Amino acid sequence: MDPNTPRTTPRKSATFDDYTLSEIRRAATTGIYDIRGAGAKRKLPHFDDLLFLGASISRYPLEGYREKCGTNVVLGTRFAKKPIELKIPITIAGMSFGSLSAQAKEALGNGATLAGTSTTTGDGGMTPEERGHSKTLVYQYLPSRYGMNPDDLRKADAIEVVVGQGAKPGGGGMLLGQKISDRVAQMRCLPKGIDQRSACRHPDWTGPDDLEIKLHELREITNWEKPIYIKVGGARPYYDTALAVKSGADVVVVDGMQGGTAATQEVFIEHVGQPTLACIRPAVQALQELGMHRKVQLIVSGGIRNGADVAKALALGADAVSIGTAALVALGDNDPHLEEEYQKLGTTAGAYDDWHEGRDPAGITTQDPELAKRLDPKLAGRRLANYLKVMTLEAQTIARACGKNHVHNLEPEDLVALTVEAAAMAQVPLAGTSWIPGKNGY
Repeated sequence: MDPNTPRTTPRKSATFDDYTLSEIRRAATTGIYDIRGAGAKRKLPHFDDLLFLGASISRYPLEGYREKCGTNVVLGTRFAKKPIELKIPITIAGMSFGSLSAQAKEALGNGATLAGTSTTTGDGGMTPEERGHSKTLVYQYLPSRYGMNPDDLRKADAIEVVVGQGAKPGGGGMLLGQKISDRVAQMRCLPKGIDQRSACRHPDWTGPDDLEIKLHELREITNWEKPIYIKVGGARPYYDTALAVKSGADVVVVDGMQGGTAATQEVFIEHVGQPTLACIRPAVQALQELGMHRKVQLIVSGGIRNGADVAKALALGADAVSIGTAALVALGDNDPHLEEEYQKLGTTAGAYDDWHEGRDPAGITTQDPELAKRLDPKLAGRRLANYLKVMTLEAQTIARACGKNHVHNLEPEDLVALTVEAAAMAQVPLAGTSWIPGKNGY
């Protein structure tokens, strides 16, 4: 090349970026698809694209810390004899023993109890440690039926029938053999060390009419005491919410694609489902049209990180939110002080998602007894309780600034959007305008 000819700066492709190229090379070398945990990592319209309109002259704010702002929520008021009463509108999502260590499950129970909220079993059954350390425990009833028995249903405070997850709506669970320890194998009636793949649908019902019969069966087993949730992945939230209500749900849980998973295909996590922000308003619309909004409670999950996210979800019509990934981070997941060990695993703190391998140096997503005992359930539980407290205080602060004496009094009118996409999804005006994209045909 002529040295006098100007050289252009090398330009990488936006389509074939470094990660995409590395994934093509990995697939070409191994011939298998990639499996990982956590939720979608791509940038999506999210709660950060919404802003609250605090009070000024046209609205009257409440004085912080002197004027009360309620945060309590009651779940399961439709049919259950014993609805759940929580101090805060933030619950802990289902994460199984098997996916998580026994110490991590105990820590989640400790933290939730200290904060006055509920935690959830996940696939694979209920452990005595989890029940013993959780004042309010929701029992997940999944297609796999692993570890399920009527006695544990009766011990629970609520039942969550899992139809789908946000990270993989339409897909089943996965727990690879390296995490099937003796205890996990015994609880799930599986051979030790063999990959476990849960079914993608329940074996004994195929639609809302059958599901209604199943819910009656569960109510009879538990003497009509326990609230029954139905959890769906964020795919068709309007129709799924309406059918869940028709089936007799006390509570509907809608999980967006930022929601995590223990392990599934990368292509599933990133390309199936809808963002959490896109799921809330259609679900609320279904409840409103059926005359069931606030009568059947709505829990939203998937990428909830702070009190602002909580307040925004409630303003859009949810009764509560649920956290999973954030709760694990509060326990100690992906902590920078473990960077050297993450480097040995070929990753870095903040990016570690190979939860299926069972080599988590934090002792959370593992069944290795030496790694698991690194996690102190009491200390980790206190960390989680502190985090939940901060989230609640943040949501209260925002509610007071909007003139609300309860976080459930927040409403869409308190919000504007920064992008056209967020405005359309949340059905609130684009900031500085009165335009709601798609409303009245515009």
